Amino acid sequence: MNDVFAELRRRNVYKVAVAYAVISWLLIQAASILLPTFEAPSWVMKALVVIIALGFVFAVIISWAFEMTPEGMKRTADVSPDEVRSFPYWSRRKFAAFIISVAMIAAGLFAYQFFRAPRSTTPSGATNKSIAVLPLLNESGDPKDEYFSDGLSEELIAALAQIRELKVIGRSSSFRFKDRKEEPKTIGEKLGVATLLEGTVRKQGERVRIVAELINAADGIELWTRTFDRELKDIFAVQQEIAAAVASSLKTTLLGSEQGSSANPATKNTEAHNAYLLGHYYFQRRNLEDYRKAVSHYDEAIRLDPDYALAYAERSESWTLIGDLTGEGKTAWPKARSDAEKAVAIAPALAEAHAALGWVRFFTEWKFAEGLSELKRAKELSPANPTANDLLARVIVYVGKPDEAEKQARQAVESDPLANAPQTNLARVLWYEGKLDEADAVARKSAELQPSAASSRRWQVLVAIQRGDSETALREAQLEPDESYRRFELAVAQYARGDRKAADAALADLIAHDQGLDYQVAQVYAVRGEKEKAFEWLQIAFDNHDTGMLALLADPLLRGLSDDPRYKALVAKMNFPATR
Repeated sequence: MNDVFAELRRRNVYKVAVAYAVISWLLIQAASILLPTFEAPSWVMKALVVIIALGFVFAVIISWAFEMTPEGMKRTADVSPDEVRSFPYWSRRKFAAFIISVAMIAAGLFAYQFFRAPRSTTPSGATNKSIAVLPLLNESGDPKDEYFSDGLSEELIAALAQIRELKVIGRSSSFRFKDRKEEPKTIGEKLGVATLLEGTVRKQGERVRIVAELINAADGIELWTRTFDRELKDIFAVQQEIAAAVASSLKTTLLGSEQGSSANPATKNTEAHNAYLLGHYYFQRRNLEDYRKAVSHYDEAIRLDPDYALAYAERSESWTLIGDLTGEGKTAWPKARSDAEKAVAIAPALAEAHAALGWVRFFTEWKFAEGLSELKRAKELSPANPTANDLLARVIVYVGKPDEAEKQARQAVESDPLANAPQTNLARVLWYEGKLDEADAVARKSAELQPSAASSRRWQVLVAIQRGDSETALREAQLEPDESYRRFELAVAQYARGDRKAADAALADLIAHDQGLDYQVAQVYAVRGEKEKAFEWLQIAFDNHDTGMLALLADPLLRGLSDDPRYKALVAKMNFPATR
């Protein structure tokens, strides 16, 4: 062994190893400062460490096998000991001075990182206790099973919303990253969260395998991974296991059922649950045809389990929207009311049930105090519930509480920052308040998130008109994707431009194709200063139970009518609750 150590010393292996280790430490310290500065992906640092580690092995092997001579590198076996002693070399003192110098630089960089102001390890704007559930990937081999993996992802969002002090991002924003094309850090920054939950679902027959991973968004490091192999009938228990594992990892507390959990009340009928997931899949597509498909699947879920409260609640929402979109409220809205009341009777602690009932009471029955009470109860039961937040944010502004409405609308956006609906609602509230610059910015972001959404240009048009920028108003109106709203927007934009002929034609077109836009016709006449016609159409809207009438107190376009006794009479008929 003494001969081996002596040979290592003679071949300068010790010196190479020490020099390599110290220089590597210096490089790693420098990289840990520079790479974040240039926002390099986390894999770059990992690759650097691996390369340095492999390089150490090669450096030691080369130092043993080769010798650097004045004529270049030669195999050590070909160089005699006498020749080695004649080569120029550093003295021990010079070598020690070099190593100490490099080590001091590396130590200085380490100290700089250690003592400088602590940098957040979470994305900008995120708290440590915040999470987004990315859509679980369907690995069943059948694209038709995607509804199941999507539904499970949303149920995990609902379960995690029961974790005290945990910020949970809503479905619409999380599902924008379904393809996983962006780095965890980028996703975390866009959603304002510190952690991500992702994974896969494999459904085969009566069994399901779920692989869940909790990821630190700042660096992409996996905090934990779990695999669950269960029968389909145990799917609800798996959801709670995953939620409990997240709670434990993030050192938070999972709410118990006695505190009013709004996590989906588990049906014990797996076929009913399957039908509900299909209904929810179509409901989230947000168009009339798919609302009807959703209702048919909710029908099946309720047939299989007559006490499935969540299916009743979502079928109620579907009927409410079908009635509003088709003008068939007289037939659809009683069904919505019946379903919502049934959901609350079955599951009094279910936030979605109270939200559905509150929406029916406020939006379709115009029982404003009762509707607000139910919606606020839903929010109390589940503060992070996206349905409760969104519906409450939509209605508060109608009862003369703009500050409260703006606060609630901003909370809804924070919970679901990349969703179109909360952004649109915030733009609407800001427009009602007269905050035109901010309303315009939020409305444009909303249109970018979902360019094809109906009424996606309305608030830009109305902001431009109030600013006196009629050319912008016309340009935005022409970009409106929904034909009915485009007619309305063109009618007000053309009038603002002073093109009376085009304005008259647009208004006539709107009236000729009126499909539940009685209130919008009244708005156009109000903008034109034609009070008699404006009140005539407001009365038509009231008689037809047009939901646009809900904006009567807040609408800036009707301010020219507010001193007229007829306006005050309509407000009295609406029976809005007192605002003080």
